[in-house]
Amino acid sequence: MGSMSRCIFSALVILVAVCSVAKPASAAEFRTLSGQGSDSDSSWDKWLESKQQQSVLGVDETMTTQAAPKGKTIYVNKQKGPYRTVQQAVNAVPKGNTKRIVIYIPDGVYKEKILVPKTKPFITFQCQSRKATLVWGDTAAKAGGTAKSASTAIESKGFIAYDCTFANSAPAPPGGAVGKQAVALRIQGDQGAFYRCAFLGAQDTLYDKEGRHYFRDCYIRGSIDFVFGDGQSIYKKCLIESIAKGTSGSITAQKRESFSRTGFVFDQCTIRGSGSIYLGRAWGTHSRVVFCRCNMANIIRPIGWQDWDDKRRQKTVFYAEYACTGPGANRKGRAPWSKVLSAAQAKPFLDYGFIDAKQWLPYV
Repeated sequence: MGSMSRCIFSALVILVAVCSVAKPASAAEFRTLSGQGSDSDSSWDKWLESKQQQSVLGVDETMTTQAAPKGKTIYVNKQKGPYRTVQQAVNAVPKGNTKRIVIYIPDGVYKEKILVPKTKPFITFQCQSRKATLVWGDTAAKAGGTAKSASTAIESKGFIAYDCTFANSAPAPPGGAVGKQAVALRIQGDQGAFYRCAFLGAQDTLYDKEGRHYFRDCYIRGSIDFVFGDGQSIYKKCLIESIAKGTSGSITAQKRESFSRTGFVFDQCTIRGSGSIYLGRAWGTHSRVVFCRCNMANIIRPIGWQDWDDKRRQKTVFYAEYACTGPGANRKGRAPWSKVLSAAQAKPFLDYGFIDAKQWLPYV
């Protein structure tokens, strides 16, 4: 390894080791709000975090041999070189890629619409910090549908992002507006993971469309249905901020249509912000969302959950809470068709088996 390679490698090690936090919360505040440091993680949690940090650099043999072997790093440089945009870097990854390719993205605002297609698996976006912002401003009406409004769309398997901000700059719409959905990120590739990332938008910020996903220490901001889709996902120690006005907001709109394994689990998250919002609305007839050990500010509507104005869904959805705290967690007035879980009932949702993590997460 030459001197230049050693310098680059050392810089990357430092960048991965440091948790960069965007302006919405200071580093200290984020650790407190998201529960970092307040609850001791399991040994598997700690092992996973260590392995992920090594994997992004391609230096851990266990991970690189059992999943995608070590590939190359592509550096985005807005001023010079062949890869002046993130999309140009993605385009440089060969179709049918079988190696872990790291795309390093320095701080800055990248005004571009990005697609990681299904044909290009095992890509990592390693941002210098959450000051690296990937942003566009489409709405559903402008782009030809909610899915197409996404500023960044991930359709490939095994995608990882570290310390990136994904944003949609479309203005927040009033309640009931038509065609104003504006997605910051759409993820529909299987086995995706996001660490210390920010997702900024208003209506329909994060389209967790399909596949198994893991979000850790992320910041998610929106107003209406701002985590939505039919993904099978765990959101752990995330900070969720509502910018809703009045009573038109909702955090989730999960779209499970049958008794499948999909659903959203929020574990040890913090919910704060403005408005008077629902925890979830039943976009799908069998919508499934569970909030576990979350701290909820006084912005949650007492009823908590909404049946999409279809009372039949009250019998088929699975909406539950376990050991949540804060004024928003007060169960007085909650929808009687929602559930309070015991420790035994909550266990399957607190286990990484919910997303089959031990089959893939240590090796993405």
